[in-house]
Amino acid sequence: MEKRILGNGLEVSAVGLGCMGMTHTFGAAADKTEMIKVIQGAVEQGYTFFDTAEVYVSDDGSDEHNEDLVGTTLKPYRDKVKIATKFGISFKPGGGFLYDTRPEKIRASLETSLRRLQTDHVDLYYLHRYDPDGHIEDIAEVMGQLIQEGKILHWGLSIVTEDIIRRAHAVCPVTAIQNIYSMLERDTENLFPVLEELNIGLVTHCPLAKGFLTAAYDKNAVFPEGDWRGRMELFTEDGIRRHQAVLDLIQSKAAEKHAAPAQISLAWLMGKKPWIVPIPGTRKMERMIENGGAAEVHLTAAEIAEIGRALDAFSGKE
Repeated sequence: MEKRILGNGLEVSAVGLGCMGMTHTFGAAADKTEMIKVIQGAVEQGYTFFDTAEVYVSDDGSDEHNEDLVGTTLKPYRDKVKIATKFGISFKPGGGFLYDTRPEKIRASLETSLRRLQTDHVDLYYLHRYDPDGHIEDIAEVMGQLIQEGKILHWGLSIVTEDIIRRAHAVCPVTAIQNIYSMLERDTENLFPVLEELNIGLVTHCPLAKGFLTAAYDKNAVFPEGDWRGRMELFTEDGIRRHQAVLDLIQSKAAEKHAAPAQISLAWLMGKKPWIVPIPGTRKMERMIENGGAAEVHLTAAEIAEIGRALDAFSGKE
């Protein structure tokens, strides 16, 4: 698989693997043996970029931790892959976040992550969410110290604004941000100028809109207990109807390119900028292979612009 550079020198595969859903968000944790096979298969397919987080633990009572899964599986390949994980939050009972970015907490979180990941460094360490009452400059200073100590090689920010990016970057250069960005959620495009100016990469969270842009779901889709998509309006009959034009567009382009709809969705993101890296997640070997194949689907500048104009029209921006 082709490689891309994030920020000041972090080389990763053009498509990464988001591992969250293997243990978190989509109901009970998936079978560990099968998930190990998927991650191993990803390495064989040329993936070198794997994403996890401190808080990705199964909520089905099994306490299956995503970092343990990722660390155990990737240990034999550690010198060939880049691992990203995150710090800074825990979940409140009933929903919402608890923030804790005190220096001693950051260091304790990192040590726990390193133990779970069975490694001596994290390639990319993200602040998972920014506390509105926090001090980003203090966090950035700790990141600089951890980089000097060799415990992390790069750092990043997740779900942030231009102001936070600039303030953080002024203290310790930021390598990447991880924001939601897909054909359906394009607000992150407002950050493109500052990312380009500061040489910061974009890792796209939910690049397939939680699977919606695979065009594999219809109004009769049934999700297992605990799968968040079962509560999302997007996957209802009305949600599908309102976004049918987008599905028709990517299916038409997929037929033209002899590709899968998901590959068109991902190829469009990658075609927008050379410093964009999507990290679609999956529990299925065939989907992982399909997603990785998006790196071989190339859209021309004219095609990317054409799709963009169509998306603008669908969303009422024109």
